[in-house]
Amino acid sequence: MAWSAVVVVGGILLAASGLLPGLDRPGTSPTTSTGVAAVGGPFELTTHLGKTVTNEDLEGRPYLVFFGFTHCPDICPTTLFELTSLFDDLGPAADKIMPLFITVDPERDTQELLASYLTSFDDRIIALRGTKDQTEQAAKAYAAYYEQVPLEGGSYTMDHTAGVYLIDAEGNFMGMLDSHEPRETQLQKLRRLAGTAD
Repeated sequence: MAWSAVVVVGGILLAASGLLPGLDRPGTSPTTSTGVAAVGGPFELTTHLGKTVTNEDLEGRPYLVFFGFTHCPDICPTTLFELTSLFDDLGPAADKIMPLFITVDPERDTQELLASYLTSFDDRIIALRGTKDQTEQAAKAYAAYYEQVPLEGGSYTMDHTAGVYLIDAEGNFMGMLDSHEPRETQLQKLRRLAGTAD
């Protein structure tokens, strides 16, 4: 009897809370979703060639965003080498996509260092850096995570989001490239992304 009463009272409270499908609390409007992740937004950064770039400069062209840093021991260079190889396989379609590498370590990643670092990868990749506040704003725009992690001896490394964001020509988030995906899956995603430029 006691357990039955608990179940009944719990059900009433759950229904009143509006958490059950189709049941809304009085005085509240139902929550709606477009099904599109809120990725992308305003930012202003500087390229490894010294040019200022904002989110508005990217309008009308599909692009990739990858957050990383030049002192990264494995994930960043591996990802950039993979992008270089994928762009080779894409052929002319790769010219429709703008690949962006945003450093999460602007303290060490100077414009000169970024320019030197990129010579190892596809020459279409553009490195971007900013002040601490500009970097935080860019990461917030793409819901990216990064954090400085101290190392022995007074140095540090950076933890950060490792995926590659896919943004179509209209500025819509189209998903992520994952290094664990089959190569053909990655190429299909990039071809679809390039197709939004047509």
